[in-house]
Amino acid sequence: MVNLKENVQIRPLSDSALVIHVGEGISEAIHNKVKNILNLLERNPFEGFIEVVPAYNNVTVYYNPIGVYFSNIEKGGEMPYEKVKATILSLMNQSHIVETTKERVVKIPVVYGGEMGPDLEFVASYHGLTPNEVIKIHSSVEYLVYMIGFAPGFPFMGGMDSQIATPRKETPRLSITPGSVGIAGNQTGIYPLETPGGWQIIGRTPSRLFLPEQSPPTLLQPGDRIQFVPISLEEYKSDWEMETWA
Repeated sequence: MVNLKENVQIRPLSDSALVIHVGEGISEAIHNKVKNILNLLERNPFEGFIEVVPAYNNVTVYYNPIGVYFSNIEKGGEMPYEKVKATILSLMNQSHIVETTKERVVKIPVVYGGEMGPDLEFVASYHGLTPNEVIKIHSSVEYLVYMIGFAPGFPFMGGMDSQIATPRKETPRLSITPGSVGIAGNQTGIYPLETPGGWQIIGRTPSRLFLPEQSPPTLLQPGDRIQFVPISLEEYKSDWEMETWA
């Protein structure tokens, strides 16, 4: 059970957005609150509502201030931010307790090391481990997708064992190959597109994370549970489909 109103703070971000701050740090309890607020607003869109964007411990709400103002003009024309804030608080009052939802588990095949994971050796030496020990640790737990960001479909995942938590590279690479699996601090993530990046790359997946031809256009969503499955280079090159691992 999740108490939506507890420790919630709402503040303006711009003339067309506000932020609902629900706690400090990164935790599954905070994530559950973020996810439930997200679901509540998507199920109950107000006049002028555009979208909600979740993060580790907050939700950003985007709205059309003109639409909000004129929808309320007969009631005195309350300023858009105040109106949206009042609407959100009212929805939370009506939904004081919300059930948590069951997460989807997605298996992601990964070939670790070599040309696919050029930083695996560094991560191993940084912790006094062997590459195989890093692979075993990285692929032995389920990760929670807290949010999607940075690039379309990029999952920020928590739950990684502190034994392999490794700082970002001091000098980011100018180009990271799509599908690259990386470590940054106590997070792990997957690059969906070719972009610059400073994460320590330990492997690569053949799974496509950004799917612009589909709706939604991303393979993973906040709240998903991810299990990495080690595969061989030959299996990677066979271009296995994601459905094989679902």
